[in-house]
Amino acid sequence: MKPRIALIHALAHSVAPINDAMARSWPQAERVNLLDDSLSVDLARGRGGSTMQARFVSLAAYAIGSGADAILFTCSAFGTCIEAVQRRWPDVPVLKPNEAMIDEAVALQRARGGSVGLVASFGPTLQSMAPEFPSHVPLRTALAEGALDALDRGDLQVHDQAALRAAETLAADGCTVIALAQFSLARAQTIVQAIGLPVLTTPGSAVRALRQRIEA
Repeated sequence: MKPRIALIHALAHSVAPINDAMARSWPQAERVNLLDDSLSVDLARGRGGSTMQARFVSLAAYAIGSGADAILFTCSAFGTCIEAVQRRWPDVPVLKPNEAMIDEAVALQRARGGSVGLVASFGPTLQSMAPEFPSHVPLRTALAEGALDALDRGDLQVHDQAALRAAETLAADGCTVIALAQFSLARAQTIVQAIGLPVLTTPGSAVRALRQRIEA
């Protein structure tokens, strides 16, 4: 029987990148998508806290009730909410969108030296995601200014160039590996690789980790 993987999204832009990554790297899995884009809107307006956690638990309960064998959240700005889900269902694989990429970035930084460069297109992600890196790992962050607005209006070239400029800034600051925080940033991976550094994406790393966890 195919494993059923619930993909829970807070941004519409996250749906395609993770589905594309799973289709390429794990076609044997059955994918189901749940989208509530009011989550990111409310977080940007400062409406977080226990109410937001309860909304995440409700979404996870629906997914598990629908037969999901595992859950992958795809928005990087909701770490504490996802941790609440992990505590509620400790026997269900529940993966944060960024934890697998963080593990891979830390391993590369250990081998290459320098710092990890984290690029985000959604400001709150830099605040929530940076503390998830081990404290001993040198980390630099950069916001891809205007990238998310460009994506919203369908200007993909402007989006990708904004990601590239942010990565170039981090490379000049001594970073030896670039991590693209948003699932929606994955589309810029090829362009960003022009700076000559390893470039990790959240969907690519997450699919590798989730498949390994399920098949083990």
